[in-house]
Amino acid sequence: MRIALYTVRVTPIAPAPSIVERLSAPHRGPVPFSVEFMPPRDAEGEARLWRAVRIFERLSPAFVSMTYGAGGSTRDRTVRITGELAAQTTLLPVAHLTAVNHSIAELRALVGAYADQGIANILALRGDPPGDPLGEWIAHPEGVEYAEELVHLIDTLGDFHVGVASFPEGHHRAPDLEHDTRNLVNKLRAGAEYSITQMFFDVEDYLRLRDRVQAADPEQGAKPIIPGIMPVTSLASIKRMAELSGSVIPPTVIERFTKAAGDGPEEDRASVRAVGIDFATETAERLIAEGAPCLHFCSLNFAKATSEVLGRLGVDVDAALHVPA
Repeated sequence: MRIALYTVRVTPIAPAPSIVERLSAPHRGPVPFSVEFMPPRDAEGEARLWRAVRIFERLSPAFVSMTYGAGGSTRDRTVRITGELAAQTTLLPVAHLTAVNHSIAELRALVGAYADQGIANILALRGDPPGDPLGEWIAHPEGVEYAEELVHLIDTLGDFHVGVASFPEGHHRAPDLEHDTRNLVNKLRAGAEYSITQMFFDVEDYLRLRDRVQAADPEQGAKPIIPGIMPVTSLASIKRMAELSGSVIPPTVIERFTKAAGDGPEEDRASVRAVGIDFATETAERLIAEGAPCLHFCSLNFAKATSEVLGRLGVDVDAALHVPA
């Protein structure tokens, strides 16, 4: 039996602009950009995160997002740092929220914690199982089963702006692209205002996703689908991330990075990084030409690689890269 959704509203005390509003605001460069951060594991990682935050703050991204560990493993740190981003910077933070291992009561409390800090933008995700992201997904007995339900829940709680995830290659749990498209459309119909894609390596996959959604529901297809980009700096790392996400690196792309990595016992990181910056720039340029509403960069809490790509796209990054320690 489904658990009834709570109806007590916890509207943010100081509602922030929506992501859609930010995408239509003046921006640097040829298109708005945004940045994804991850909750750091320790004090050293937190210091590194804040160095990147201050650099990106000078570049005026449309928004920044803070991820949420599998099964809520970084819940407290995520809430705290997202709140600090809202209170201590000029950035517009988006809080990730996943349904994994959470009851509806816990989800409501988390939304309330964000509201208390004036955070009005939330990315609603079903999330991956802890331990094995590709393993069996089991709903909390008092939670929700799908991201669509999480969107509905957040909508009952106050004046929030909700985004969801989208998958250019189709979600690995979806039986086919038609089913995956229907799921995305349902999330958008539930009230989501935009989606951010999983990282991908073929712009055609993004364009086909956009076409599928527009064909399935022109009204929902008009909502922004923001492409996710990761400037690759390590072949081993990107292979692992693709494996865990269920995405596929096209043979021509993997060949390009493999050649850069070389035949030695250790990959040539400098060469891989150079190819990664080139590839991310080429991807971004194609997306801009195809009318992407924004470029969402997965930063891994570093600023340099993303800043290099932005610089190649015409954003003045020189001053931002010389932030005092």
